[in-house]
Amino acid sequence: MISIPERAEDFPGQERVTWRREPHWRVLAAIAGALWPPIPITLLIWPPQNWGPSLEVDPRLVALVIGLIAVPVGLWLLRRERERTGKPSTRLGVVWRFMFYGGLLAAGLQALFALILCVFGWFEAGGIAQAAGATETTLLIYGVGLLPVAVMIGVSYALWAGLCVAFIACRPQPEVRDRLGLMSEAEEV
Repeated sequence: MISIPERAEDFPGQERVTWRREPHWRVLAAIAGALWPPIPITLLIWPPQNWGPSLEVDPRLVALVIGLIAVPVGLWLLRRERERTGKPSTRLGVVWRFMFYGGLLAAGLQALFALILCVFGWFEAGGIAQAAGATETTLLIYGVGLLPVAVMIGVSYALWAGLCVAFIACRPQPEVRDRLGLMSEAEEV
């Protein structure tokens, strides 16, 4: 029978980690994080009809390009935060930050996409009433209806990227023994 964790320390991912010294591990983690499994699998099974940048570009390619940019930037920001504050210090902290900021990025990009489509609708409209109707429809479909879907996909993508970074770019931090007996005094202060 599986025991149910009762304390926060009992949950998996609580061991302290540190960055691997070799830079190729971070590059490998960024590439693996950007290649969220549903994207390459579906690209192999159903190749896109349009590979070039246009209004009919495949959304999987857009997500892949965003991932290829966002994962290395997130890794860089996480490393900078770790150098400045010492956090996140656990694998769970690394994954949580990727998920949180991935969800925010997905929501922000979806809102930006809805606003850009509204502006395109204004130029294609024949009059003010038609422009208002296009704006309403666009904001309802892309700004309200598809926002939860975009956030769900963004958090899923970021979960994969965070797991890749936590397990490929990080290693367990060795425990430091208190040889001089000074560490317990520093914790009490």
